[in-house]
Amino acid sequence: MVLGIETSCDDTACAVLDGTGNVLASVVSSQLKVHRPYGGVVPEIASREHLRNWLPVEGEALRVAGVELRDIELVAATRGPGLIGALLVGLSLGKSIAYGLGVPFYAVHHLEGHLYSPYLGAAGEPATIPPESFVGLVVSGGHTSVYRVEGGRISTAAETRDDAMGEVFDKVGKRLGLPYPQGPVVDRLAEAGDADAHPFSVAKFSDGSVDFSYSGLKSQALLAIEALERRGVHSPGGNVDAGDFPPELADLLAGFRAAAVGQILDRLERLLESGPFEHLAVSGGVAANRLLRRRLAEWSAERGLDLALSSLVYSGDNAAMIAHAALRRHRLGLEDDPLEAEAASRLAI
Repeated sequence: MVLGIETSCDDTACAVLDGTGNVLASVVSSQLKVHRPYGGVVPEIASREHLRNWLPVEGEALRVAGVELRDIELVAATRGPGLIGALLVGLSLGKSIAYGLGVPFYAVHHLEGHLYSPYLGAAGEPATIPPESFVGLVVSGGHTSVYRVEGGRISTAAETRDDAMGEVFDKVGKRLGLPYPQGPVVDRLAEAGDADAHPFSVAKFSDGSVDFSYSGLKSQALLAIEALERRGVHSPGGNVDAGDFPPELADLLAGFRAAAVGQILDRLERLLESGPFEHLAVSGGVAANRLLRRRLAEWSAERGLDLALSSLVYSGDNAAMIAHAALRRHRLGLEDDPLEAEAASRLAI
C-alpha cells in the first residue's frame, strides 16, 4: 500500500495505490476559490491552505481506499520543483508519516510523476508497465519539456527557453479578463473560432534547436488583442459562454492555440527525424487541451507511433502519479532517507 502526497503548487492531493499501481483512492482539494480574486496563485496563501486542507484530504483518501494509516507500507511526497513553501508542507508531512510508521520513504520529482502518469489505469485497474524506451512530453503551466526514457534512465531532449505553453494560455486569458485558471477557458472559447481567420507563426530557432519558446507567441497575441480593441472589439470578461464572445476574438484564440500546438508537433517531428522512437507518452495539465489531444492522436497514427495520453483525471497535479513513481523507485531500490530529503523549487530531473 502506497500513500502519495502532492503539494507542489495550489492543489492539496493524497492518493492510495496498491502494489500493482491500481489507484484505490485519489483525492484533490482545489484552491481555485481563494486564488481567483488575485488572478493567479499566491504562494503564501497556497502554503497555508495546504496546512488547512491536509487532514480532511488524507482522511477522505484513506476512507475511499478502505485502509487505515497503519496499513500504509510506502510513503511518497513531491520534493520539487514547485513553490518552495507549498512543497515543504507536503514533503514534511510525508517524511513525518514515513518516519512514524517506520516504512520506506520516496522523495519524488514532480515531472517524473507526470512522465509516467499516462500508464496509470482507470480506477480498479492496475497500471500498465511502461515501455523500456519511450519519449515523454510533459506540458503544463510551468513546464514544456520532452524527455527520452531508456531503460528507466531519463534524459532531457527539449525544454522551454522562456514561457511554458500553459503559462501563455493563462496570460492571454488574463489579458481578456477571463477567470483563473484562464487556460482551460481559452481552450474552450477557441473551439468556436476559425484558426485560419487569424493565423500566428510557429516559433523556430535559427540554430535548429528543438527547444520550445512561447514568449513570442504571447507577445503576438497580446498585440493582436490591442489591435482589435482599437477597432472596438472587446472581451466581455468573466466566465463567458462562446455564444456571447466576439467572433473576432474567438478566431484570434483559435489561431493562437493552433500555433501553440503547432510548435509541439514541429518539435516532435524533428525529434523523430533525429532519433526514431516508437512510443510517445503525453502528460501534464495542458495534456487536457482539446486541440492538442486531437492533433497528437492524428500525428501519431500517421507515423505508426504508440500514443499514451494521460487520462483527464491524471493530467493535472495529483498524488496518484507521485505514488506510482515511488512504486517504480521502490522496485529499483531507490529509497530516500526521510531525515535528509529536502525540497527544491528548481530541480533537474
